[in-house]
Amino acid sequence: MSQEDEMEPMSSLVTEKVQQAIGILAETGADVWLTFVRETSAGADPVLPLIFGPETLTWQSVLLLAADGRRIAIVGRYEADAVRRKGLYDTVIPYDEALRPILLETLARLDPRQIALNTSTNDVYADGLTHGMYQLLTGYLAGTPYAGRLVSAERIIASLRSRKTPAEIARIRAAVATTRLIFERTAAFMRPSSPGLTERDISDFMHRQMAELGVAAAWDYDGCPAVNSGPDSPVGHGAPGEIVLAPGHIVHMDFGVRQDACCSDIQRVVYLLRPGEVAPPEPVRHGFATVRAAVEAAVAAMRPGVTGLEVDAAARGVVTSAGYAEYKYATGHGLGRNAHDGGPLLGPLWERYGDTPRRVLEAGHVYTVEPGLAVPGYGYIGLEEDVLVTDAGAVYLGEPQREMWVTR
Repeated sequence: MSQEDEMEPMSSLVTEKVQQAIGILAETGADVWLTFVRETSAGADPVLPLIFGPETLTWQSVLLLAADGRRIAIVGRYEADAVRRKGLYDTVIPYDEALRPILLETLARLDPRQIALNTSTNDVYADGLTHGMYQLLTGYLAGTPYAGRLVSAERIIASLRSRKTPAEIARIRAAVATTRLIFERTAAFMRPSSPGLTERDISDFMHRQMAELGVAAAWDYDGCPAVNSGPDSPVGHGAPGEIVLAPGHIVHMDFGVRQDACCSDIQRVVYLLRPGEVAPPEPVRHGFATVRAAVEAAVAAMRPGVTGLEVDAAARGVVTSAGYAEYKYATGHGLGRNAHDGGPLLGPLWERYGDTPRRVLEAGHVYTVEPGLAVPGYGYIGLEEDVLVTDAGAVYLGEPQREMWVTR
């Protein structure tokens, strides 16, 4: 396959998102969405893969999307031809010495009542305009009527990231299928568990499967997967360690892949049977059943118009009502181009989450659902499923784990 063939599907995806963005603009009341960047190889705005693609921009550059459908790019002269060839922007304006006069002329022609900028206190993916670039931009606009017409593009970006196109959903489904395959191979790798097998050995095996299948890690490679064996393994985002898998351990794995620009994010658990055991002991079975019920409660609550706070409460209540400690993280998050994809959060109203739990779910949103709990003496049970919101409710994007996996 040629490089051009590899890039074409990505170009189609970006075209879909640019068209989608213009429709979203009309909903928000903003006339123009302005993305202002420079040297994107050093610090790209997180929205660029959606509205521009993976290529870099060097000089100060402005991407303008207007509610009336106009798409304008103001870029350095030596990048103008490449931007035109992308076909995303109807008007590409090159400049040499200064961007400011062309930007002001363009804004005067558009005369927007509101100009949305990529700033946000709630959503990292909507906060791509650096403080220095904000200072430059407001300096360029000083003395013009547009200086007082700036608003946050948070709502635009959250909607654009959250509302998956059919192509994005298909790619996420494919990433989920690949992830499930790797989990199945990994469970077989543990059967029978080799003497001295460590968490890091499990991680290394999964990394080899990724290489064989031609996919990348959905987040930091060293910590993807996270592997926790037994009660003494610290659960979190760190790299797997040297703890040896042993009978009586719950082995918890958190893993996802990036495939064709979209991600999966799934958690699975395996119980390592002790000699003489034919099934996990009652505390492990009860813990698994509780987490499974919490997942189902969240999925049952997920439908358009419901807030992330309500979904979180449904799952969290199952865990705490069963007598377990409250898990100290959100029940779920957006999933798509990234494992954590911004937008509404299935979480409680904790300070660190801002107002994202108050946002409502829509058809076409994709979320993880990941309640969890510790079983004293055995380890951590965390299940994570990837779920699509539809007009009729939520559906799993892959077969969920409904039974505790066991191995000797």
